[in-house]
Amino acid sequence: MKIPFTQRSHIPTDYEFKHSKWMKKILRAYWLVISLHALVQIACYVFLVYDRTPADFIVNVVIWPTAAGSAGILFASWIDRRFSSYSSYAMSAASTIIAWTIIHVNYDIRIIMAACLLPIFSSVLFFNKKGVWVSFAMQMIGYFLLLGVPSYRQFLSSFDIVSIPVFLLAGTYVSQVIVTSSIEVLDDLKDSMLAKQDLIVRNAIMTKQSKTDGLTNLYNQSSFKDYYDKAYEYANNGMSLHLALIDIDDFKAINDTYGHRVGDVILEKVSLIIQKNITSSDIAARYGGEEFAILMFEQSFEQAYAMVEQIRQKIAHMGHLELDGAFVTVSVGLKSYSPHLSKDKLFEEVDACLYAAKRTGKNKTVTALDLPNV
Repeated sequence: MKIPFTQRSHIPTDYEFKHSKWMKKILRAYWLVISLHALVQIACYVFLVYDRTPADFIVNVVIWPTAAGSAGILFASWIDRRFSSYSSYAMSAASTIIAWTIIHVNYDIRIIMAACLLPIFSSVLFFNKKGVWVSFAMQMIGYFLLLGVPSYRQFLSSFDIVSIPVFLLAGTYVSQVIVTSSIEVLDDLKDSMLAKQDLIVRNAIMTKQSKTDGLTNLYNQSSFKDYYDKAYEYANNGMSLHLALIDIDDFKAINDTYGHRVGDVILEKVSLIIQKNITSSDIAARYGGEEFAILMFEQSFEQAYAMVEQIRQKIAHMGHLELDGAFVTVSVGLKSYSPHLSKDKLFEEVDACLYAAKRTGKNKTVTALDLPNV
């Protein structure tokens, strides 16, 4: 079974479907982040000393950071639904808004700057090098916008101003290494899966070739014997079974007169008529030379007889340009399973019916009912 890969990436199509699920999970996680941030801030205001007025705290610490983060998440969700090919960039934008909003509110907590790495590392999930750099650019924009806030700029030392971009660049480089190595792994996986698919196809072809006749595309004698053994077992358990043997009349004369290549064409045409007139549950095989065998199931003897007669008549009425418009006929032997007959005896009696048809004029179907001793 082939595993599809998209033309624009190294990611299998079904893997991108999983990314869509991850996108929704990440956005739900972002809802949790902004909710927890608001709750923690409220708890800190209630239980700790806070140098803000209630109105300033509610507006600038709770309402607008939560509103900004919510707007980013809603925007990313809308992009994911309408323009899914840009969903990774929308997710980076949403996480950037959330990260830098939290940093702006809590810039006095030194470790909070690590939040700006969240969008960069999140972009790794999409195995897109360009997406990682876009996320880096968004963090730099957020950083420079925050530098425009006097209170934040005064809080930073000269070393901080330089080290933060370096910190972001280092995080981006690590993310790029992760993406590159992941792409290599996916490429190796793709090559491995393609090789496995090729092996499966080759094995399937070899299995089919070992079971079917190369000229007629029917089952070969070996396969027929296996199916015959199983069919006989099923018949012992109550399933109906009819066996027919079909032989092309005067086939040696066709080969001698027109050559073996024409003989092969006649074999192909006869086998095609057999295939088109049996049911999906029946089994047809080239038993050997110009002889064919059919196992018929799930039908009465009358239906089986009508089927082989239909095959015989269609063959008899088909002219052949390869034979200068001449016709080809077949003789048929038919018998149903009977509990008192062994597997070999059943086959022998059908064979006897076939040769009786040959001896009594050819181009006919002979059954056990036509032969008193069979």
